[in-house]
Amino acid sequence: QVQLVESGGGLVQAGGSLRLSCAASGTIFSLSDMAWYRQAPGKQRELVATITSGVYTTYADFAKGRFTISRDNSQNTVYLQMNSLKPEDTGTYYCNIFNIGVRRRDYWGRGTQVTVSS
Repeated sequence: QVQLVESGGGLVQAGGSLRLSCAASGTIFSLSDMAWYRQAPGKQRELVATITSGVYTTYADFAKGRFTISRDNSQNTVYLQMNSLKPEDTGTYYCNIFNIGVRRRDYWGRGTQVTVSS
């Protein structure tokens, strides 16, 4: 079955950087459209960025200019490079597959915690 495992979260000071990784298995990764979401305590989960199999990327407004999503199909891994972190970036970050080829899918990892201190 499809598994997504996030890593790379942690505690960082405001202005710092983190790189999150999401390792996928059980899917044809090169055909998978991927996304990063986040959820802050007491808030709804929100989309951070997406990357398609064709390496087309989109970003939430809060992520533009600070975050970069990328993928390495040889490693079955998607990344989220986060720079200039702010305390409001604190939350649990989740990896998601929303398409495999032409089929809609909805697979999630368990998340990795990011805490940004002021």
